[in-house]
Amino acid sequence: MAKKTTKTSKKPVRQKAKGRRQKAKPGWGKLGKALDGVRILDFTHVQSGPTCTQLLGYMGADCIKIERPGVGDITRTQLRDVKGADSLYFTMLNGNKRSITIDSKHPKGKEIIERLVKACDVLVENFAPGTLDRMGFTWEHIHKLNPRMILASVKGFGPGPYEECKVYENIAQCAGGAASTTGFREGPPLVTGAQIGDSGTGLHLALGIVAALYQRDRTGRGQRVLCAMQDGVLNLARVKLRDQQRLKHGPLEEFSQFGEGISFGKAVPRSGNDSGGGQPGWILKCKGWETDPDAYIYFITQAPVWEPICDLIGKPEWKTHPDYAKPPARLPRLKQIFATIEAWTMTKTKFEVMDLCNQHDIPVGPILSMKEIAEEQSLRDTGTVVEVDHPVRGKYLTVGNPIKLSDSICEVKRSPLLGEHTDEVLTKVLGYSAKDVADIKASGAITAPEK
Repeated sequence: MAKKTTKTSKKPVRQKAKGRRQKAKPGWGKLGKALDGVRILDFTHVQSGPTCTQLLGYMGADCIKIERPGVGDITRTQLRDVKGADSLYFTMLNGNKRSITIDSKHPKGKEIIERLVKACDVLVENFAPGTLDRMGFTWEHIHKLNPRMILASVKGFGPGPYEECKVYENIAQCAGGAASTTGFREGPPLVTGAQIGDSGTGLHLALGIVAALYQRDRTGRGQRVLCAMQDGVLNLARVKLRDQQRLKHGPLEEFSQFGEGISFGKAVPRSGNDSGGGQPGWILKCKGWETDPDAYIYFITQAPVWEPICDLIGKPEWKTHPDYAKPPARLPRLKQIFATIEAWTMTKTKFEVMDLCNQHDIPVGPILSMKEIAEEQSLRDTGTVVEVDHPVRGKYLTVGNPIKLSDSICEVKRSPLLGEHTDEVLTKVLGYSAKDVADIKASGAITAPEK
């Protein structure tokens, strides 16, 4: 059979001229930041929204924070520790931003905001439900002013019976399933120290914004992005929804109450320090626990390293004993097993335990205090903890970008003073003349009323 031939439409590849020097690309981190060119109209306050916009600022976005003249974000004065200076509550959530003061109720103020809507890519807000609409900035109006605008919002609840309710951090933790599953079985529900309701939802919103910007490149239009705090907490507590479904098929055997012979109810119980995964774990005392509230370590009895654990704690016979050798046999005896391990950890500091266990790939983690974290040099070296200089309060520590990009190097900048960039934004972003700015100031649209 004859071999069939087909025509090809491929064009010949052009050969590079010999001896011609190719232009070298700039090195890593020399081509700007990931979100350079993206402008954020930051209508956020307190924590959930500012967490989002600060992260976008770390990525290179130009965040223009709108604040009320003479007052600003309420957190500027909340939990204040230095008289006359912005509080750490504010400074640690509003780095890498510019501040402009605008009275949104003033006609000229509304005109400035409308011009900002036209000049920005994303509007981020976390007002109480309906507030932005009452200000005259409905989604329809915003989209008419700028069809490419992305309107990103944090709300307490999504559409449903509770969507008009005001929500704060701990309420979100309770409504999202975190509090009911946190704490000890015999105690009340507890909220966690990590701000999973506010900051957690802000992180979710930032991801939604970046996705919307990416989609806009294809569609040419903006869209609404909504993150409900209840939804964000539930996403972070999804393993508990997993366990709720597992309960239909029998007890949760990795929970210590199973080994204690205590029956399970209809809902996932509070499990103290039990591991949320398939590997049993518990917080154990270490040397010095009597006087140091953080002299503890989290210890996981991972199956592949069970034999090294037995050797370390002086129980080599457990490696072959039928009551301890295999994971299913150990589950009913977890309380006794961890008590035995704790007798060993109490003879050593938490860092000594960590050093010894790491030699055998045994997963452990010291309970680090905030003082220890603030002083940890490795976190300074990676830019996770950053010292920033402020013109009023002086130097303070903040958390840098938790996301490290190799070609978008983060530079953490201090938080802005109230209205620090008002003139700059009016002239360089919106194109107002010096006379225009003077007239705007005289109108009271960007200045606090005289007392």
